[in-house]
Amino acid sequence: MFEKCEAIVIRATDYGETNKIVTFFTREWGKVAAMARGAKKPSSRLSAVTQLFTYGYYLIQRSRGVGVLQQGDIIDSMRATREDIFTAAYASYIVELTDKITEEHQRNPYLFELLLQTLQYMNEGRDLEILASIYETKMLSVMGIPPKLDYCAICGRTEGKFSFSIKEAGFLCHRCEQYDPHRIPLSAAAVRLLRLFYYMDLSRLGAISVKEETKKELRSVLSSYYDEYSGLSLKTKRFLMQIDELKKVSGSRKHQAESESGNG
Repeated sequence: MFEKCEAIVIRATDYGETNKIVTFFTREWGKVAAMARGAKKPSSRLSAVTQLFTYGYYLIQRSRGVGVLQQGDIIDSMRATREDIFTAAYASYIVELTDKITEEHQRNPYLFELLLQTLQYMNEGRDLEILASIYETKMLSVMGIPPKLDYCAICGRTEGKFSFSIKEAGFLCHRCEQYDPHRIPLSAAAVRLLRLFYYMDLSRLGAISVKEETKKELRSVLSSYYDEYSGLSLKTKRFLMQIDELKKVSGSRKHQAESESGNG
């Protein structure tokens, strides 16, 4: 029996000459995989609806293994995401992270809404790095490795200047810094944003502007924390780091060219 679901395509793998095995994250059932017969053919009615990041309604015959996709109706193709290399890189990281930490057939409407909102914001052209940081921060509780962000991990104080300790899995106040010589120094802005990202309702995200120095602090904390506690090794994360380096080099060259032009 085919059942209707609301879903996002988070992975699509070629199978044979003309078919795809598509992994969906659904609102109703969590993660499910389905065979999309003929979807590799450009003329197939399943070709467009099985592209990565696509959000829509799908008719799927579920099974314990790989089900069968009958049809799909697109709500949002996320076309702008796929057409921009930077946006596609960040979105690919988000969906791979979701794929890696979820089990099949485990319903999680909160995570579905979080994934959908993040992808839609990315598709709209919002700050990709900040959106990725928010998603990473929120996923820590989903993975069962929440950091201590409300108080010092050693003494419990809630006031003062804080750094972040990977060893203690949370903030350290200035009185307890000696407990971790490898702590990561943080500005007051980075401390505030980590807490905000963890607790905020993403649907209420307004305009947000974060300095590059603060973004660097957030990257340092989140990357180190994931490396220590998640056990994940994601291809898209490595590619994202390469993309970021390329972006920095491109921006530096542009700035240099503008300076030379101005001096001329």
